[in-house]
Amino acid sequence: MSGILDLLKSDLGKSIISEVAGSTGNDSDKTSSVLTMALPVLMKAMERNAATPEGAEGLMGALSGKHDGSILDNLGGLFSGGVDETIKQDGAGILKHVLGNRQQGVEQILSQKAGIDAGSVANILKVAAPLLMGVLGKQKKEQNINSSGDITGLLGGLLGGNDSKNEQNFLEQILDADGDGSVVDDVAGMFLGGAKKQSGGIGGLLGGLFGK
Repeated sequence: MSGILDLLKSDLGKSIISEVAGSTGNDSDKTSSVLTMALPVLMKAMERNAATPEGAEGLMGALSGKHDGSILDNLGGLFSGGVDETIKQDGAGILKHVLGNRQQGVEQILSQKAGIDAGSVANILKVAAPLLMGVLGKQKKEQNINSSGDITGLLGGLLGGNDSKNEQNFLEQILDADGDGSVVDDVAGMFLGGAKKQSGGIGGLLGGLFGK
């Protein structure tokens, strides 16, 4: 898997979108839009947190234990009869740890750009966060990563090692949102302004969404 957004195009990704949509009462298209924007943001936030030795060790511990990827083994069973409340509680804890006081601002931006209310975005993220951790745990296992020093390389690789500066700035700017919504136009302007849109990468995908 060359990047986290490639996941959404895979059979596993389509299953995740379908199950998250069904469990949160949202249609698949809007759920897909939210996840396409949210996953790189969450990954970037994790990359920030893992930049410190303590953060990297904490993430390694989580991916070696509870979030080892086993959650992905039976998605149908996981979501049968509605998503378990413990999954949402786990997701809420992950989001609080990863985004901190930036969570509300991130949810507002995703809400406005996906055309879905912030409460629904929050529910989607709560369900998606444990699945994202499962993806990371699975990748950690498959790539045989055993040291906290290598975890940032895993995150960077899934974000896309050759992302443009604009794409990285986009993610940083969303994460620096203070919750008042003022950053939305600035962020969108990166892709809707005079600069030429990229045809690939995170910028191209997000620019396409924003351009709808």
